[in-house]
Amino acid sequence: MIWSIPSGLRASAPALSFGPEGRHAQVKAMRDSPTPRPTLAVTLGDPLGIGAEIVVKALLQDAAAGAEIVLLGDSDALDRAVRAEGGTLSCEVRPAPEPGAAAALWALEEACAMVRAGRADAIVTAPVTKADIAALSPGFRGQTEFLGGLLGVPRPTMMLAGNHLRVALVTTHLPLRDVPDAVTRTAVERAIRRTHAGLIAWYGIAAPRIAVLGLNPHAGEGGLLGHEDLDEIAPAIAACRDDGIDCVGPLPGDGTFAPRKRREFDAFVAAYHDQGLAALKAVEGGRAVNLSLGLRVPRTSPDHGSARDIAGRGTADPSSMIAAFRLATKALSRSSRGNPSHPFA
Repeated sequence: MIWSIPSGLRASAPALSFGPEGRHAQVKAMRDSPTPRPTLAVTLGDPLGIGAEIVVKALLQDAAAGAEIVLLGDSDALDRAVRAEGGTLSCEVRPAPEPGAAAALWALEEACAMVRAGRADAIVTAPVTKADIAALSPGFRGQTEFLGGLLGVPRPTMMLAGNHLRVALVTTHLPLRDVPDAVTRTAVERAIRRTHAGLIAWYGIAAPRIAVLGLNPHAGEGGLLGHEDLDEIAPAIAACRDDGIDCVGPLPGDGTFAPRKRREFDAFVAAYHDQGLAALKAVEGGRAVNLSLGLRVPRTSPDHGSARDIAGRGTADPSSMIAAFRLATKALSRSSRGNPSHPFA
């Protein structure tokens, strides 16, 4: 497929339909139709990674059927991906003003600007390389935290979800030595409450049951192996239970993910990144979705990184990106059927 971006295309660009001959076969206003469809702001991620490739593959498989798409990011990376995959895409493209990591950073900022202006109903992000963006934006730890800051939610909750397991995190991208101080009653309670609300809003589970993991081995052994479980996690669980949330714990992190045990729960709240996500990725095999709880719009992303080592080979598996698109559109559809406004907050 031959694809090109017209000279002078900017953020206010109309929708463009790209066909095999590279012509602009269609120009239209994306949100002015009689029956407007939800709009997904889609960032292309690291231009040196597989982001553009998996986005194009997912869209060619109708992963976002029923939604309007606005692609944000490095136009050269998108050009390469479309040429490699062939087919026809009909969507709006907003190319970044600068290439490289600056394009990935700009795309995240632009997606949030669209949400704040009421021009996007959800955000879907391709993977980035954190170190490259941190070099441009000191303090950058990850897309979840960055998007939360731009959308007025300093500490959004990260959840990864697959067909067999859903895991939310009390803390996200922190050095391990900083984790115990960050596992506070407030942080644990926030994660539990958002997980409960998210299971209702995203998955339609009327009465979720949530397992809350301890921080220390064996959930602290009654204080023998650390006091955070007794002093911070247990009171947070009690406060949530007082409000009618079905949550139990703190439970030992080493045995709670066993197949028989995990069938008892709709989701797990883990104290830190690797405690929860090592188990999830082992079970789901790279087909889970990263979603952000606490934002006013759905945000999803694949559960893997930018994979620079295989970029350009055409071998990247789009399964997780396809799932990310489908979950975002499903969540929007569920919200439009009668959930309260901003059900993702």
